[in-house]
Amino acid sequence: MPPGAAEDAGVLLVPLDVVIDGERFVEGVDLDRVALLEGLARGARVSTSQPPPAAFADAYARAAAQGAREIVSVHLSGDLSGTVRAAQLAAAAAPVPVHVVDSRTVGMALGFAVLAAARLARGETETTADADHRRWWEAPWARGQVALPDGLAVATAARAVGAGSSAWFLVDSLDHLRRGGRLSAPAAALGAVLGLRPILGLRDGRVGVAEKVRTRRAARERLEALAVSDVLGRASARVAVHHLGQPELAAQVAERLTSELGPRVREVVVCEAGAVLAAHVGPGLLAVLVTDA
Repeated sequence: MPPGAAEDAGVLLVPLDVVIDGERFVEGVDLDRVALLEGLARGARVSTSQPPPAAFADAYARAAAQGAREIVSVHLSGDLSGTVRAAQLAAAAAPVPVHVVDSRTVGMALGFAVLAAARLARGETETTADADHRRWWEAPWARGQVALPDGLAVATAARAVGAGSSAWFLVDSLDHLRRGGRLSAPAAALGAVLGLRPILGLRDGRVGVAEKVRTRRAARERLEALAVSDVLGRASARVAVHHLGQPELAAQVAERLTSELGPRVREVVVCEAGAVLAAHVGPGLLAVLVTDA
């Protein structure tokens, strides 16, 4: 999510770890994009590690101490990470009920699911969210004016947004995904052996080749076309454009999508991919993610 979005929504974050040549870093704490990209460029061994159950146990205890009656714990696809399993183990011993959600997605599609759940949890409609954004402790339910939705309803909302999301992305090399086990060797061979530019997609929580294009420019145009077609099939949508070190290009893609889709797109977010996602896709990432609004 963009900087500050989680804090503004009253969401607690449990970061994953990134391991570079055996040295462990915490995403968003002691690892920046420049250091990560430098490591990838020099061929460093880069991997990621899900938080241990103890990290979730600590977060759940803090939330309960702050007055939470229930907790909704939303995570990246369980087919790409063991994070969901770690959260489930911690949830079994939490001081309050915990609803663990496998979003089946990644990146800002996961972020949109989290923020949709947070809006519902504070009794906020889309109209009030757009017209009068408030921090969670200023929400009407906090002052006893409206009933707080239960955890199951909030978890269901997060799950629906994540499951209904679409994601397509381009990378300079498929080797990072292959080495991390997120893409099969035959699929990764498309780029190296056949000289193709695969457009990768996320289908039911797994990474696969969506289309095969000859050049990066054609792939970028096709990436945008896929996003446009997807949004046109929805009543309204939120769109995110992720990049790694290409802010101008990402902004251009977002501008073209906004211009073509008009009011059908309720929100467009442009932000750099987080360190964990970057560790698996490598340099050159350009991604477009779409969810229902």
